[in-house]
Amino acid sequence: MAPDPAASIKDGSRGDALFGRVLGGMSIFTMLMTVPQVLTIWVGGEAAGVSVVSWSAYLLSAMLWFWYGLQKRDRNIYLPCVGWAGLDAAVIVGALVHG
Repeated sequence: MAPDPAASIKDGSRGDALFGRVLGGMSIFTMLMTVPQVLTIWVGGEAAGVSVVSWSAYLLSAMLWFWYGLQKRDRNIYLPCVGWAGLDAAVIVGALVHG
């Protein structure tokens, strides 16, 4: 009988923990990279070129991932989605107000 490769992968292994940290770091990094867009719209009052359709798609995606993360009970999925939904909504509302 051939060995089961899935059986050799342990939940919570060092590689999984490192990958989880990298994913968490990238979530924070990409959200921080979105903050200047929000500030440009809300502080600078400049929303030219901002696509409400695109940002609405990002918001829908964040909401779907949030729901999926809740179903899987995976904080690494649903917690970043809270931040993304907030940023996406801030861009959308700002673009509608200042656009």
